Amino acid sequence: MTRIVTAMSERGGSDIGLASSSLLGSLRSRGALRWYPGGIIGLIWLANTAVPLFGAYPDASTRIVIVLLFALYALAFLVIAPLNWSIRQPLRPLLPTGLFALSFALWPWMGADIYLLWVYVGVAAAMSHVRFRVIVAYTAALAAATLLFAWLAGQRDDSLFYFPAFLVSITLMMASFARVIGSMNQLRATQHELARLAVEQERSRVARDLHDILGHSLTVITVKAELAGRLIETNPAGAAKEIAEVEDLARGALADVRSTVSGYRGMSIASELANARSALESGGIVADLPGSVDAVPAAYRELFGWVVREGITNVLRHSHATHCSVELGGSFVQVTDDGRGAASTDGSGLAGLRERVGAAGLTMSADSLPSGGFRLRVSS
Repeated sequence: MTRIVTAMSERGGSDIGLASSSLLGSLRSRGALRWYPGGIIGLIWLANTAVPLFGAYPDASTRIVIVLLFALYALAFLVIAPLNWSIRQPLRPLLPTGLFALSFALWPWMGADIYLLWVYVGVAAAMSHVRFRVIVAYTAALAAATLLFAWLAGQRDDSLFYFPAFLVSITLMMASFARVIGSMNQLRATQHELARLAVEQERSRVARDLHDILGHSLTVITVKAELAGRLIETNPAGAAKEIAEVEDLARGALADVRSTVSGYRGMSIASELANARSALESGGIVADLPGSVDAVPAAYRELFGWVVREGITNVLRHSHATHCSVELGGSFVQVTDDGRGAASTDGSGLAGLRERVGAAGLTMSADSLPSGGFRLRVSS
């Protein structure tokens, strides 16, 4: 019986064997292939019921008919559960009921003893994963019919209740086991989905971090390379200094990319302010930056570092500003410039920053100022 119970698809959902939307596909599903061996083992009882008929009916043609009917009954039992896994819930009791009706084809030879075959009806209904209240009502009706036919077959006293009790217990047990395995499959599917979402989130994190790192670093490298190009004839020493800084920036960006891919890169508001001062001065922008980050709680220092990096990157890229200021507090950070106020608020950099800010439970605004310029602000 354990093998029968485990004959289910590993696909999640309420339908334990559903692996294909077509009827023929359901017969070849993973759940069906797991069901067949256990179902065949369970048919030993059916063979035990059929063998005594051979002694009672020695005629060859009669035996052939009996064998064919038992084979048809066995085949129907094996395919009912996989077929039911691919059809709607309200229709699922129909196929086990058809198996019940098929048992009457053996009435000419078995008579009222056909009730001995109905345990397969109960198991087929249980493995069809119908609603539990439906299977309880179905089992009660089947047990009542079994009780009646056992009485017609001559069972009396306590023996009258043996087979109905066995049928009820095996049917409800299989229905309960089917639901346990179905719940396990749902949990397994949920685990797979959570793993998939975790992978997607990690890919988004890496993509966002790479954009933030490379976007900022390459912008600063571009500014410094342009400055070095202008100084190379008039101030070779200054140009060499800028080229050396470009080299350092490139090495730092490469290290950041490697650590980001590894998942171990951190962010410091203090280092970002230092980088911002150097980048703004190289771009000919007056920098008004705080001299200390002591007012920023430790929980916000990494996030505020990202805000400063993205804000300064946008100033260098888009603003054409002459002045840029950064303000820090215990619950806010603000980057303001006096440029044309046209920085895009829909770019992937600001979108990624908005995700970070939202995850930290803060709010972010990025908009042009009435007096001109642009302001990026994150606050609680």
